[in-house]
Amino acid sequence: MSTLKDIQPLSTSASAPPSKTEINTKVRELLHAIDEGWLDEIQLLQIKNKIGKFTSHNSPVNQAISAFQTVAEDSSLSRLEKLDSLSALLHEHQLDSKLSKRMQKRIWMKQAIAIIIGITMILLGFGMIVMPAPPYFEMFTLFYLTENDGVTIMDVISLLIILIGIYIIIKTILPRKDED
Repeated sequence: MSTLKDIQPLSTSASAPPSKTEINTKVRELLHAIDEGWLDEIQLLQIKNKIGKFTSHNSPVNQAISAFQTVAEDSSLSRLEKLDSLSALLHEHQLDSKLSKRMQKRIWMKQAIAIIIGITMILLGFGMIVMPAPPYFEMFTLFYLTENDGVTIMDVISLLIILIGIYIIIKTILPRKDED
């Protein structure tokens, strides 16, 4: 019975990378080692993290977009220099419609989630104000409107939750303007 130590490394040379069949063979050997229980949970997590970090950093989408983001975030460059850098990057990295649609979808999903969270917070805040709460949950009355009713600490907390929800929605909808 073979062990994990019996798995030989890929034969690589400076001139020729390993073939797809060699890589597939090594993947099968790794899966067999996992299936046989030769790896414990810590080793499995380390392998998973290595593969995850490598694939997320080296994906074509991240490589192409990160180059543009570094130019956009560099505050030492003037607008003309940024334009020249952007022009050079557009010649180096061919951005197709699939890539731009994928990035737009990611941005749209982030905005949609933020808006949903904002609406939920607003509804939660109004629900806390409108719904009757037990006396032990009302806390102290800060300002009496009538003899039996007034503004409580719970109402103030609810208003803060509503304002945070409104802030999240406004920051999501309105485009951010840079100070350049």
